[in-house]
Amino acid sequence: MKKGFLLMLCFAYGLFSAQQGPYYQQYAKYKMDIDVDAANFTYKGNQTITYTNNSPDELKVVYFHLYWNAFRPGSMMDQRVQNQGKNGDSRLQRDGISRLASIPEGEEGAQNIRWIRQNGRDLKFEIQETIMKVVLNTPLKPNSSTTFTMEWDAVIPHQIRRAGRNNREGIDMTMTQWYPKIAEYDYDGWATFDYIGREFHAPFADFDVTIKIDKDYVIGAGGTLENPSEVKGYQANASVKSDNRNKATWRWTAKNLLDFAWAADRDYTVEEFTILDGPKVYYVYQKSERTALWEQTKPYVTKFFQLMNATFGRYVYPSYSFIQGGDGGMEYGMCTMILGEGRSLEGLVGLMVHEGGHSYNQQILAYNESVRPWMDEGFTSYYDDYVMHQLFPPAEPVANPFVGSIKSYVNFTKTGKEEPAVWLADHHDNGSAYSIASYVKGDLFLVQLGYIMGEQNLSLVMKEFYNQWKLKHPTDRDFMHIAQKISGMDLKWFHHYWINTTKTIDYAIKNIEYGPESTTITLENKGQIPMPIDFSVMTKEKKVINYHIPLNMTHTWKTKDIYGDFSTLAYWPWTQKEYRVTVPYTKSQLSAVGIDFSQRMADVNPEDNFVETDKDPKPKAK
Repeated sequence: MKKGFLLMLCFAYGLFSAQQGPYYQQYAKYKMDIDVDAANFTYKGNQTITYTNNSPDELKVVYFHLYWNAFRPGSMMDQRVQNQGKNGDSRLQRDGISRLASIPEGEEGAQNIRWIRQNGRDLKFEIQETIMKVVLNTPLKPNSSTTFTMEWDAVIPHQIRRAGRNNREGIDMTMTQWYPKIAEYDYDGWATFDYIGREFHAPFADFDVTIKIDKDYVIGAGGTLENPSEVKGYQANASVKSDNRNKATWRWTAKNLLDFAWAADRDYTVEEFTILDGPKVYYVYQKSERTALWEQTKPYVTKFFQLMNATFGRYVYPSYSFIQGGDGGMEYGMCTMILGEGRSLEGLVGLMVHEGGHSYNQQILAYNESVRPWMDEGFTSYYDDYVMHQLFPPAEPVANPFVGSIKSYVNFTKTGKEEPAVWLADHHDNGSAYSIASYVKGDLFLVQLGYIMGEQNLSLVMKEFYNQWKLKHPTDRDFMHIAQKISGMDLKWFHHYWINTTKTIDYAIKNIEYGPESTTITLENKGQIPMPIDFSVMTKEKKVINYHIPLNMTHTWKTKDIYGDFSTLAYWPWTQKEYRVTVPYTKSQLSAVGIDFSQRMADVNPEDNFVETDKDPKPKAK
């Protein structure tokens, strides 16, 4: 018994000390040579990868992503779409029928690995759908590097999701997630999720990419073009060089990036402008009447980067490219692929703002979105709401920039289809449930924290999180550590309720008792998520008096907020269903009383949060 106890103690200590180890992240350097057969939508590639193992673990295998293998009938992506039917991603199915099942022969995606070597020696590998498992000849020890060389050829797939040939706006090639990409390895092991349709993850890397393609093509990419004078599109006086096959050579570099993406078309126009205290921005698109709105977006994109730099943290790369391509909008390193034929200026700017916001989240704060989509999509949606509210102020005043997101969430909770945000991205059963859990609840996670701790504290949290974790791979635990440290609050309860469950917030004014010198209001918690409460009264003279009712679980109370000064009342224990507030105003002095005048709290039944005292249906004389 004693021996068993000691073994358990040693095991527990081992787990604890492992979790307390220093942070590390892997690193890779890619050197690629790509030869494109534009007429047949194929290419040949070879690459050298210098891979550095900064982990404390010896690696005996490595994994690569082969994303384009998903674009064929019978793939796991096809199976998933068929299983979900009309509940699946609308871009992958029509009327519940998988679009992948009918990809024409010859247009199926393929990444055919010819060989892979480690330090010059052939390696054994196994293709498992979109994952390639490689067994090392020589294990890679901690704090050491190795070199992989490989050769492959690829078929550019029929454009269905993000990548592919001939998108619906006529872009020849959208080359995203197009090369064998080494997977991320961290404390949780290898990030080897199959590509079913959602997002991507990778170690930070340097890229040196040479692309040979027909000289009439223009390439837009996320990176720095090293020879703009030798290719088409970037310099008015360029002298395009071509070889005996009529191909020009493009050389792109990028440092400390998650991936390298590009697109190619013969009709691209390239425009550029430099943002004061920001990046150089490139627009690469088919300039026509259908894309006339692009010119009008430039001052808005300028303001976007300036707002982001000032409010959340500085963009760290030298440039950013908006490239017409893909199937909607998708973020990559230093660039995005977007559909360019926008119907409205606000819609096109909104798309650019969202994808540009991802450059701060998915690229600079490099979450594993397969595991935590709510951080990437949700925090980016928070940026959206904040920035778009300033770029396009609403015609009618609203209480805060997030009222639309709160309304979307509240409406969806009533459908009975909500799924927890903690679920893995590709494992949501309903496409709409995924969107609400990831985009909307992730957005409102920050909105609710601003309500709980005060907007000034939230601003400090966002800036500190960015400064500490830029160009790293943070998790929600890292964010919560900073949030709790800056606010002084215990916030684990909120994280649990909001992310791990589908429980909801529902507070109400249950009763009002008017007296000769004061009024007592009974509040009720009708929901499953407890919250601190901002309670206010408005006098007949339109003066607003604010009170804050802390929640006992935070243990430290909010002291300030941008929505007005307040008096702090006794805390409300989370186990207690009702709470009474007495205010020194009579019925004749009051115009209205209510919970959360700022309308930030995501209460699923806000109708019973406010009472106009002249219309109070259930007043009780004291």
